[in-house]
Amino acid sequence: MLSRKGLIPEDYLLTRLAEDVLQPKFKAKQGKARFVGKNGTCNVAHTNIREQGRFLQDVFTTLVDLKWIHTLIIFTMSFLCSWLLFGMIWWLVAFAHGDLDQKGDGFVPCVTDIHSFSSAFLFSIEVQVTIGFGGRMVTEECVSAIIILIVQNIVGLVINAIMLGCIFMKTAQANRRAETLIFSKHAVVSLRNSRLCFMIRIGDLRKSMIISATVRMQVVRRTSTEEGEVVPLDQIDIHMDNPVGTNGIFLVSPLIISHVIDKSSPLYELSPSDLQQQDLEIIVVLEGVVETTGITTQARTSYVSEEILWGQRFVPTVSEEDGMYAVDYSKFGNTVRVPTPSCSAKQLEETGGIPLLGSARGQGR
Repeated sequence: MLSRKGLIPEDYLLTRLAEDVLQPKFKAKQGKARFVGKNGTCNVAHTNIREQGRFLQDVFTTLVDLKWIHTLIIFTMSFLCSWLLFGMIWWLVAFAHGDLDQKGDGFVPCVTDIHSFSSAFLFSIEVQVTIGFGGRMVTEECVSAIIILIVQNIVGLVINAIMLGCIFMKTAQANRRAETLIFSKHAVVSLRNSRLCFMIRIGDLRKSMIISATVRMQVVRRTSTEEGEVVPLDQIDIHMDNPVGTNGIFLVSPLIISHVIDKSSPLYELSPSDLQQQDLEIIVVLEGVVETTGITTQARTSYVSEEILWGQRFVPTVSEEDGMYAVDYSKFGNTVRVPTPSCSAKQLEETGGIPLLGSARGQGR
């Protein structure tokens, strides 16, 4: 993360955003596995894959997906092995032609100044990296030497294209841009325009914008069908009311993304007590195009039941100072308590909505 690299303070970490110290802290249930971690990593292990050869059919993507240490080892070994292979071939050509023996002045070798395997290895490096020191060169005496020279140059160009392209793609991966796309540590549920809403806050720490940014939410939980089939990870899309009224968002300052809990919502029948007992997880996905590179990036996080605060809302982070708007990221994750019915959206709708709020206020006093 960025805090480990010393680029931003610890308080700006995705899982350590500044928050109200008075708000309750929940500990995750022991043994509860998350489908998506707070930092966006997918907590899924792929086992018993029999068709491993499919990964070799797309070698470039496989190399890009490897860890850096493995990529650097393959990068080094690919060049070293090719130099050794063609060094051996050049040594065999010189041996077969008799270049290794001392000859008279009239003898023309295939490659000049090759006297041992070390000489052949050095000549192999000079050919492949196009470095010539003037002592060794191919003559027109052997057609086989000319053919080997052409083959090694082609092989060297292919290795350069693949390995350098792989290194470039790893350094320019879009997930690096996602490190500065942040989410609030907690989600909140409170009233907005007289309707219960599930809300999160998202922000971008960089000044360069994310173009055509969109946000999607899914509820992941264990369900069963009418036929008795158990679906351990049922993914249900939930509709959102974005601040700008469309699917795209203008992420120039932190935004609160809300989901109205209505009849079509998977949270419609959940009260605060039911929510804490439910084994569900809400996944949030932010996608967009990086303005500086044009590469599509994606940032992810998730909220389990213990991370959803009922009856709270986010405090404002934007203020106007000296003719411009200032964003205070120290308040990014802060929430305050607000009067909110302690019942599900379904019960709230059945009882007439807002009148129940008055009783909730009376109980709060």
